[in-house]
Amino acid sequence: MSAGGAFGGNRGVRPVPPDKGVFLLDHLHECDLEKKEYLACLKSTQFQSEKCRLFSKKYLECRMERNLMAKQDMSELGFTNADGVDAKTNRRVQQVIEREKIAV
Repeated sequence: MSAGGAFGGNRGVRPVPPDKGVFLLDHLHECDLEKKEYLACLKSTQFQSEKCRLFSKKYLECRMERNLMAKQDMSELGFTNADGVDAKTNRRVQQVIEREKIAV
């Protein structure tokens, strides 16, 4: 007989919580605009996330402001004051957002 639990799990081993705690879902869609801008940026840059760091930063800041995640210094999350988006990428993002508004 095995000493493990169902499906081979170990009984008595305590689960370990995630390092950053709970990441609440945005049920009220408080940060939808920031999320859509970030996803549009990813689409317009063929999913090169480094070109969308500003949008990622804005999304995380929105979540922190609305207590959807723990407040943290942005430098701890890998952002600097020099992070930004060039004008060409920003223009493409706005075009993708406009196309999605028309499609909806």
